[in-house]
Amino acid sequence: MKSRNFRTMVAGLAIAVVAGTFAGCGNKAEQGGNTNQSSTKKELSGSITASGSTALQPLAEQVAKMFTDANPGATVNVQGGGSGTGLTQVLQGNVEIGNSDIFAEEKLKPEEAKTLVDHKVAVVGFAVVVNNKVKVDNLSKADVIKIFTGQVTNWKEVGGDDVKIQLINRPKSSGTRATFKKYALDGKDEAEGTALQEDSSGAVKKAIQTTDGAIGYLALSYLTQDVRKDIKVLKLDNVDANKDSITSGKYPIWSYEHMYTKGEPKEIAKAFLDYMVSNEAKSLVEKLNYIPVSDMKVSR
Repeated sequence: MKSRNFRTMVAGLAIAVVAGTFAGCGNKAEQGGNTNQSSTKKELSGSITASGSTALQPLAEQVAKMFTDANPGATVNVQGGGSGTGLTQVLQGNVEIGNSDIFAEEKLKPEEAKTLVDHKVAVVGFAVVVNNKVKVDNLSKADVIKIFTGQVTNWKEVGGDDVKIQLINRPKSSGTRATFKKYALDGKDEAEGTALQEDSSGAVKKAIQTTDGAIGYLALSYLTQDVRKDIKVLKLDNVDANKDSITSGKYPIWSYEHMYTKGEPKEIAKAFLDYMVSNEAKSLVEKLNYIPVSDMKVSR
């Protein structure tokens, strides 16, 4: 009797163990299913706006198109307005991303700049450009300073024809202007009252193309092969503005392209900023005459 009861108890325990094992497997399978579901990429939906630098605008617009093609539920609006506008708008919370050619500390108060997070997405060079009829191919940095500060007003003074020099400038809020002033003019103030002022890089390009004797400056991202047919890009101290001269430090007029957020970016903004420096976007960076930050051999 005791033997039979013992065998019955053992059998019961065996059944319980087997049942528990299957139950455990079932729970693991269920847990695994939940894990797979939670690891599924969340579909992005909503809209963000990036505004500011017109030097960065061509890249931001094209990467935004690639990003929204890959994420149909997301919308990325890219606007110009200049670096100062972008920094002010992101600081005030009017846009999610403020695009700038300069560090926030150069435009904003220290306490304001501290609230922004810098995301460097590329490097861009800036070239001195002139109307195609100007008979000058190279200027020294000293000549550029004299021209933009009003000490030289005729092309014949720097080896060209007897033609009046017409300055084409950007507003003081422009990061492109700030970069040019800092690295081409050594911080010296431009001549006031004689320059034509254009609100965007696109407008500068058009003014240079259509104005006799014109001189200005443009980001390399605007100097496509087609544009170079109507605009002359000058050497600076016999150095071309190109990737090799910029990355090596031989050519001085360049800046980081910053995309600022107020605090750490969230959801769509974070995903878009990650995409800006992704392998998918890198080929576009180089195609549009920007330079990946990782390619720089010098820093600022």
